[in-house]
Amino acid sequence: MDTAAELESGAGDRRDAPASSVTPAHPVQQLSLWPPPRSTRHSGKRRRQITLLAAAAAAVLLVGGGAAAWAVLAEPGEEESGPSVPAEAFVGAWSGEMSQVDTDGEHVADWHAEVRIEEGAERGSTAWTTFSCSGTLVLSAGDNDRRVYAYTETADPEDRCVDEAELTVWSAADGGGLRAEWSSITREGTRMISTGDLG
Repeated sequence: MDTAAELESGAGDRRDAPASSVTPAHPVQQLSLWPPPRSTRHSGKRRRQITLLAAAAAAVLLVGGGAAAWAVLAEPGEEESGPSVPAEAFVGAWSGEMSQVDTDGEHVADWHAEVRIEEGAERGSTAWTTFSCSGTLVLSAGDNDRRVYAYTETADPEDRCVDEAELTVWSAADGGGLRAEWSSITREGTRMISTGDLG
């Protein structure tokens, strides 16, 4: 009985025939150096799975981020907001010594300031007695424990002061008076900071 290989190649018919110099036919006609093409049958399914996973991850991030933002904005922590100080705590006549430094932190001068904040803590006036300057104060910003006033010069007979500055005041830690910070820029463009206590 002929084997399957002999039947395929026709070897059974040529058993008695003289050997031929022609190479018998093989199932593989030609070798390829490139791998066979990959099946695309499942690639659409994979793409859909990846897209669904990415959409689910984005939804989780959005929901989680929104919840975190709501929690932060809806109920600020006490350590972030600090205790609320009523406007009346800033009202009154205050005075004290200020220490002024330049941008590099170098000491420039010590000077005396007198500050009057009117009822409602939205307006006031000030005199820088050491330099014979004075001006008005208008509330420009405020939060729970601080008030920021814009200073506008009204008198400077010796031309020694800046035309505009910013005064920030907040309650002293011991509750006795205010801490003050004056911030200004000189005509030459140098930023000056003055700090001190007002009692």
